[in-house]
Amino acid sequence: MRQALFLYSPQVWQTGHGSNHPLKPERLQRTYELLAEYGAFKAPNVKVIPPRAASDDELALFHTREYIDVVQQLSSGSYRQDVFDYGFGSEDNPVFAGMRELVGLSVGSALQGAELLLKGSCDVAFSYSGGLHHAAPNRASGFCVFNDAAVVIHWLLQHVQRVAYVDIDVHHGDGVQDAFYSSDRVLTISLHQDGRTLFPGTGAMEEIGIGKGQGYSVNVPLPPYTGNDTYLWAFNQIVPPLLERFNPDIVVTQLGVDTHYLDPLAHLELTTKGQMALFEALSRLAPRWLALGGGGYDISVVPRSWTLAFGVMSGQSFPDELPTAYRTNYGGESLQDSFSPTTEPPFVRESVELVVLKLKKLHSLS
Repeated sequence: MRQALFLYSPQVWQTGHGSNHPLKPERLQRTYELLAEYGAFKAPNVKVIPPRAASDDELALFHTREYIDVVQQLSSGSYRQDVFDYGFGSEDNPVFAGMRELVGLSVGSALQGAELLLKGSCDVAFSYSGGLHHAAPNRASGFCVFNDAAVVIHWLLQHVQRVAYVDIDVHHGDGVQDAFYSSDRVLTISLHQDGRTLFPGTGAMEEIGIGKGQGYSVNVPLPPYTGNDTYLWAFNQIVPPLLERFNPDIVVTQLGVDTHYLDPLAHLELTTKGQMALFEALSRLAPRWLALGGGGYDISVVPRSWTLAFGVMSGQSFPDELPTAYRTNYGGESLQDSFSPTTEPPFVRESVELVVLKLKKLHSLS
């Protein structure tokens, strides 16, 4: 049975972007509580450990020293007139007290998971507070201050030869793609809602990398209203053959669950059943697996989806009826969705089939 690690500390939900911001720290608290109430952490193959903070030197594997210093100053309450130059000050990326400590902990969590994976202490590690895939070396973007995925992949490249990164967040993983766009040692694959209809506006099929990295960036843009069957069909057509050909030493995934039909910030129509099928597919493809969190903005969905994800990672299944204490505190009845969206429009499947056909030609897949 797989040895599974869950990286957790109540510190990851103590501060945040503010009560009116979509990225609510409460989603992390609820996820931990739901797993705990199911008894997930009592399994003999599961360990729960507190994450450590990332050092400035570790953050500098991807971020500029200047930017790290700016984040520290803003986090401490210092005012800067050039705050907008670094991506801060908007509704998406507000400055908040303790920002450096909070997001540095998420990066440290990913690094700690990677370290323990390489030591053989576990087979899969879930750093659920991370997946902050939009941040650039010198700029915050899309709710993301530091990019834990880019930092940890840079760290991994000091120890292994090839890393695959698979991003199933509804938003394109632009920051991670950009970080390795000219590298042939990192294969980045992002399945996301078409950037012509959603932030950050990138992730077209033609974004395939440059120089040595040509062919190592793969984007699967999906039209709004894509549902379970079509999404999973596209995933299975593209991701397994690419990973088999690349033969990575370790697989890093970003498990954003804002693909769910209830998510308020996007328009894909997956259910928890579809998301669980994705987690199971990734599990089969990743003998050594570092799983990061990511997006998800319906507070009733995220804890259920990530509970299902960790169940897959640790080889556990949970009763569909939510535990009594959880239902009392937060409402809801079942772990899996009891409702599915209406039938997927016919144009969606036709559009995705065309995307897959073009991608197979671009990336030489039979």
